[in-house]
Amino acid sequence: MAQPTAKSPLKNNNRQYHINCRRGDLASYILMPGDPGRVPIIAQNWEQKKEIAFSREYRSFSGRFKGVGISCLSVGIGAPSAAIAIEESARLGVKTFIRVGSTGALDPKINIGDLIINTGAVRLEGTSKIYIKSEYPALADHEVVLALIEACEKLSARGGSAFGKKIKYYVGLTASTDGFYVGEGRPGFNGYNQSDLENILPDLQKAKVINMEMETSVLFTLASLYGLRAGAICAVFDNLITDKWKIKGEKEAGLVASEAVVILNQWDKVKKAKKKKYFYPSLITLV
Repeated sequence: MAQPTAKSPLKNNNRQYHINCRRGDLASYILMPGDPGRVPIIAQNWEQKKEIAFSREYRSFSGRFKGVGISCLSVGIGAPSAAIAIEESARLGVKTFIRVGSTGALDPKINIGDLIINTGAVRLEGTSKIYIKSEYPALADHEVVLALIEACEKLSARGGSAFGKKIKYYVGLTASTDGFYVGEGRPGFNGYNQSDLENILPDLQKAKVINMEMETSVLFTLASLYGLRAGAICAVFDNLITDKWKIKGEKEAGLVASEAVVILNQWDKVKKAKKKKYFYPSLITLV
């Protein structure tokens, strides 16, 4: 049994200090919502599920979806708590991370309940800058992006049988900020604002950023630094341009992410069998 130190803090039985999980508790593929209440909502799609731990904002379930081992761990709000969850999960052998969150859209055409798959993130939060200078890009893994797109199309091709409709999704850049209110263009208490904050939304729109949230950029940055795979899919709860708001789409996002894990697992098996390091589309059609 490893001895805890200040550099490697542990709880009893070698459990990670914050998430309260130990080696073997988490699958290689993990879904990461922010809200602990979203974990059982996501896990309800699985044929097997078991709650592992609930410590602070970190709630974890593990189980199987379509025969594939899968876990879900909430990360709380913002980059600092998300970074802790990523650090401790990686120490337990997690290799593939998919953020399953909520977001605000910056394109007036994007509707409440639509899904957004992010290919990269503007690093407006501070945590990732502790790890690496701001010029370092926050990019999703191409395999995870492809798997999320494939999952949306696959579920929609079935006539949207799970939800009675096709899944509408968008693909593009997000911006991750530390502030839910003034950081996302909302007025602070008593209307507080600053001149540079007044321009944050139109400036991001000009840069073709399609949504804002609070955790994706630190996930993409740490995954790249550590040689891990990461992606993100978020349900649109609000449109920051049209000022519409409704909690909608989280079940769809959870199912798409779970389906993406099954797809990634299939691709990983093909890569291993054909001795390829990277996935590419024709790999699954090669004889």
